[in-house]
Amino acid sequence: MRILPASITTALSARQLVARDFLWLIARDRQTGQPQAVGFWSDVGNIAAEVVHPDTGHADARNFYGSGTLISITEIPLVSTLEAQNVTITMSQIDELVAQAVRLYDCKQARVEIYRGLFSPQTRKMVAPAELRFLGFVDTVNVKTPAENEAGAVTFTCASHMQEITRSNPDTRSDASQRQRNANDNFYQDVAVVGEWELFWGQVQGKIATTGRKLSSILGISG
Repeated sequence: MRILPASITTALSARQLVARDFLWLIARDRQTGQPQAVGFWSDVGNIAAEVVHPDTGHADARNFYGSGTLISITEIPLVSTLEAQNVTITMSQIDELVAQAVRLYDCKQARVEIYRGLFSPQTRKMVAPAELRFLGFVDTVNVKTPAENEAGAVTFTCASHMQEITRSNPDTRSDASQRQRNANDNFYQDVAVVGEWELFWGQVQGKIATTGRKLSSILGISG
């Protein structure tokens, strides 16, 4: 359940809000390798707006560029499951800032934050800092350079941060790996040689089985 500020719920009940989307992209500089952030929003002109930072929960002032830079964002599924959600973002292919973001910076696996800001039609100001609606990473970037009389676009296909729970750990079970976590942990100190050990158990003797053999066969129990 999402809890919204009282200023937003009051304005929503009065049906006096205008919604705008804000996109925050953190890509990697191809030359320095350092992260570079840029913001876009779905209206005209540039704006300094506050958003609720997803890591701290506090209001964070940021600059966003408009005038047609952000064309559309597909519907964002608001679900309570642990499934990764996909979102497609379409941006202007001819805008200089958009071209800089996708050509000068490496957007593969760039962090993506999408916010929804609510404005009062009377004051033309946001009633509260924009709330986060999507947090994830860029999966693919498609820059379409159009032919004459055709439309071009920059399309980001993004997956939510829940995809992180599907990643497998590439680390292998070893003494060296275990001691990186704790220098005194010797649980795996014999893992490399235990397969060569020979133990005697009644009439059964030989090396310790390291495959999925049944306990009954190891102990020599029939049946």
